Amino acid sequence: MAGGRALAALLAALLAASAQPPRRQGSFTIPLRAMDNVTVTIKLRPGISLGCQISVKNTFSLALRIRPGETVTFTFTCSTPEKYFIMEIQKNIDCVSGPCPFGDVHLYPPGLPRLNRTFIWDVKASTKAGLELKFATPWLRQIQPGESCPDLVSYNINSCIDTATVNIGTFCRNGSVSRVKLLGGVVMSLYLPWNSALTTSGFSIANRSSIKRLCIIESILNKESSITLMSPNYPLGFPEDELMTWQFVVPSNLRASVFFHNYSLSNCERKEERVEYYLPGSVSNPEVFKLSDSQPANIAGSFNLSLQGCDQDAQNPGILRLLFQVVVQHPQIDENVTHLVDLSKERNMTVTIHFEGWPSRVPLMSEPMCLICKDPRTCDRVLTLVSGAIYKISFLCKDLSHLRITAEKGISCVDLRWCQKKIHALSVPKAITQLPVLLHKFIWKLIAPEMINVEITSPSLKLQQHLPDQRCNTSYSYSIVSATPETDLNVGIFCPGGAIEKIQLRNNITISLKTFGKGFFNDSNHQDLKMSFVPHIKDECTFTVSPDPKAKIYLQSPNLPYGLPPYVSISWYVIVPSKQVARLGFSKDRMGIACETGRAYVNIKEQTPGAEEIVRREDELLPEPRNMHHNFWVNISNCKPVDNMQLTVQFWVTLAEKQIDLAVILAVLAGAGVLAAIGLTVCCVKKKKKKSQNPMVGVYNANVNTQMPGKQRLFKKDRKNNDSHVYAVIDDAMVYGHLLKESNGSVNPEVDVYRPFDGPMGSLPPSPPPFSFRKDIKRSPSTEEPLPLAETDQDSYTFAHQKSGELEDNGDNTNEKNNGDTSTSFLEDKEQEGLEE
Repeated sequence: MAGGRALAALLAALLAASAQPPRRQGSFTIPLRAMDNVTVTIKLRPGISLGCQISVKNTFSLALRIRPGETVTFTFTCSTPEKYFIMEIQKNIDCVSGPCPFGDVHLYPPGLPRLNRTFIWDVKASTKAGLELKFATPWLRQIQPGESCPDLVSYNINSCIDTATVNIGTFCRNGSVSRVKLLGGVVMSLYLPWNSALTTSGFSIANRSSIKRLCIIESILNKESSITLMSPNYPLGFPEDELMTWQFVVPSNLRASVFFHNYSLSNCERKEERVEYYLPGSVSNPEVFKLSDSQPANIAGSFNLSLQGCDQDAQNPGILRLLFQVVVQHPQIDENVTHLVDLSKERNMTVTIHFEGWPSRVPLMSEPMCLICKDPRTCDRVLTLVSGAIYKISFLCKDLSHLRITAEKGISCVDLRWCQKKIHALSVPKAITQLPVLLHKFIWKLIAPEMINVEITSPSLKLQQHLPDQRCNTSYSYSIVSATPETDLNVGIFCPGGAIEKIQLRNNITISLKTFGKGFFNDSNHQDLKMSFVPHIKDECTFTVSPDPKAKIYLQSPNLPYGLPPYVSISWYVIVPSKQVARLGFSKDRMGIACETGRAYVNIKEQTPGAEEIVRREDELLPEPRNMHHNFWVNISNCKPVDNMQLTVQFWVTLAEKQIDLAVILAVLAGAGVLAAIGLTVCCVKKKKKKSQNPMVGVYNANVNTQMPGKQRLFKKDRKNNDSHVYAVIDDAMVYGHLLKESNGSVNPEVDVYRPFDGPMGSLPPSPPPFSFRKDIKRSPSTEEPLPLAETDQDSYTFAHQKSGELEDNGDNTNEKNNGDTSTSFLEDKEQEGLEE
């Protein structure tokens, strides 16, 4: 019971406290003079819940308006009214019915509470006169809609013509805009945060004659800077058929350039939307440009830029808007130096000089700007040159290290008969490497029909495949991609200084040379990459590899990191020097995939007759490291792997000098010994055989009359037309076996093949042997002593067998006795047979 009474007492106390008015936190008095025509309004901030009130004479409210001539004292019921309330101070100035209070504009009235406040000056003026808003230093900077100022102090300018209001723009302090001239009335607003200590408006109002256009904005650019300006009402449309002007005050020792970053055009019924320039030193002012044109650059001194609208289509007016940038910078030290870029002999090539990070990165407008100029007035951050012309370019930039070059060249083949013989050098032209700008990338696009393929060679430097175990450390590299309408095959990244001599590829090929640092300026003189078009090849890609004897090379299947595409076949042809042996091994023991359709294979075969082919499927272990003594092939063929499985195979190759095994040496020595024994045995047998036989001697038959005057010639044909000149010394044991049997009967004759003389022949037969070599010549009884030797067609030869027991050498004795005329009977028996031959 006592507890219930205590709770009731507490609730009564709370209700009594809530019924009392809020505690006041100091008072403010705002006196407004009627002549000042100022109205002060205090109201709740949008979106803020109730938490504070305004008290005027014990009357609580959420808003307060103090009109001209009134003095009001009020308080806030909270200690932080800036969280709940904002204040507007509006001064109306009528310059139509009476004189205007020109001069500096003051922040009136003083003693205002510390709230977020906006001062508004609404000036009414005739359209036949102009008003000028002049800003004190540090001047103003235009910002885009939605952007805020660093100190939260901002100005907004609106132009009022009759009943139309045009938003000239929103500005922050610390800029280059020094004056704004307007036609007709103006509504000027200054926004100050509650904690701002600013006590002056920072501008003055002056009267000017009619400017005959919507407005003129003056910007003073007396040092290197970059400013952004927008057309009135941006991003909404510029008023129809209006004209406005920007005036830029630039010292003559600086250079200004204009860039249009964002614009759109309306649909015009009459006139044409355009921009006009009044440029220093121009003989054709005003110079007219379309918004789509490259705008003037490298302007020395002050200039004007005007935007002209048109009469728009009432049904579909469209929007004319413009956002542009003006960059002012010192001229380059060698401003008058031009660089010659001769592309007159190039074909299908473009060269783009651009800022670093182009095109993916858009530089901030506040970044230092490097400009490339192809003539004194045509400069831009990006400049593209095309083949077939000669250019003279210059740079408007303090630091050229911010610039890069990207080039692209196309090489195509339609008919293999015409393009197969030509070898194209894939090297960066001197016209590019001589520029003082770093080459970022050079791209070759090699286009060939379906049955024509591409061969890439590096004869001297060779190529190295960039892999985790074999990284490139050069000033440039090549990225090679084989493209088909269905898919791309990333062949890999390669750099000079490896073992790959040749790559043959199907389909269209893209080769991208990418540089790393300034070292390419020197290395560009040693490029040796070449390409040619070749007939169709079976595999998707074939590598020819010549390993370095001093290094271990790694080779990997293409298309990292996605794995070899389904049903693709890749081959490597590895060259092994004759005096060396190659060691082949795989980095993993399995292929690491399972096939959904088909089979994946690794094939290894040496290029020598009868070589064994090693074949492994995807479900088998890959071969252990092995020695290869001849050139060999490695082929990888993919199946269609199951989902989320990728075929990636890596192998390595090393070279070493051939080592002859001791067993091989012993076998060779044993074989040589056997051959020597066989040879010795044969020699002994032949020597013994010769001793048991009579030596053969070719003997001239003196019984034949070699010169019979008046007698008909034995041979009817001329010397050149018969075979009487053919003779040879023939082993008696092989031909005259029957004669040997008559002598002793101890030899079984063997028959050999007679081979005629096939050397040069004249009209006479070869000379017979001298008399000193004639032995045991048997004369026929019917023959006479021969006449002095005369070589005629009737010369006859026979072969006599020397009997055993006679002297082997009879010196010059020609009067030896004959032991039987065996040669005469043989000649008579064979005369007719010899004539038939």
